Amino acid sequence: MTHHDRVYGDVEINEPVILELLNCASMQRLKGVDQAGYMEPYFPGSSHSRFEHSVGVYLLLRKYGASLEEQVAGLIHDVSHSAFSHTIDYVLAVGSEKEQNHQDNAFSDFVKKLEIPEILKKYQIDLDYILDDHNFPLKENNLPDICADRIDYSLRGALAYGEIESADYFLDNLIVQDKQWIFKDFTSAKKYAELFNSINAKYYAGLPSAMMFRTSGDCLRHAILQGYISEADLYTTDAVVLGKIKSHLTEDAQLKLLFARMSGETNIKNDPNNYDVRIFCKSRMVDPLCLTNEGIKRVSEVDSSWIKVIQEESRPKEYFLKFES
Repeated sequence: MTHHDRVYGDVEINEPVILELLNCASMQRLKGVDQAGYMEPYFPGSSHSRFEHSVGVYLLLRKYGASLEEQVAGLIHDVSHSAFSHTIDYVLAVGSEKEQNHQDNAFSDFVKKLEIPEILKKYQIDLDYILDDHNFPLKENNLPDICADRIDYSLRGALAYGEIESADYFLDNLIVQDKQWIFKDFTSAKKYAELFNSINAKYYAGLPSAMMFRTSGDCLRHAILQGYISEADLYTTDAVVLGKIKSHLTEDAQLKLLFARMSGETNIKNDPNNYDVRIFCKSRMVDPLCLTNEGIKRVSEVDSSWIKVIQEESRPKEYFLKFES
């Protein structure tokens, strides 16, 4: 099978277990789940799916020689995402806005209810091994380290938002050594760290995301409370959920108001002195490893000013939203 990827180009995928996973219903559903949530009203044309990202993590791990088990883990790592991705943290998981971790917390139990365990069993791959992130340091680790997940979503996002024209420079300057991602030199490591910081500030933790998460969360929660959609519907696709919501707009003035906000049709200001809602967004920062004349070091060990950037930008971002009539 030939797969075209915006980050890695045209690639051939022939591994039987990967092909079967790609074509299973749980993975195919992710084609209808937007990576960022519902950012199209704010950044038209930037939409890219959880499926695209999941395949990207697999391809990145394969490109750098990760084991088949780690490739599998990378491919399925986002299968438990709900419609509109991290918006779920603003709908059901009250209190997790700062971490946006509902999907991670639900992952293992969610996967066990899918067809994925039977597929892995067919190819003699241990499910419990796949579900334990400690086995896969290239796929996942804690901030501010980089990992396949972070590398792919940042480069993919940068391309989707038009921040870069190609990811080749960063990929060409990455190596894997002792199960760690390392840039070949400080210059490329710093450029990647700065790109990640820019993407985080403008998109992942920026004001548009705060507005998107709050308005989408409010609209979805109202729709659930009124019985227009169910919690089970949240594990279909964005389009299915939107379709059910739209069918009730004419009969529910409050839903219509919330949907207008969600669709970017309402002016919203960030004003700590006059606001309707207070909201937090998870903020992410990285401190990549790189090769230097003195061995492997973090960007912050070469450039001490980066320490302050990490400290400041790693804190959840707080916004005070005022909805105008």
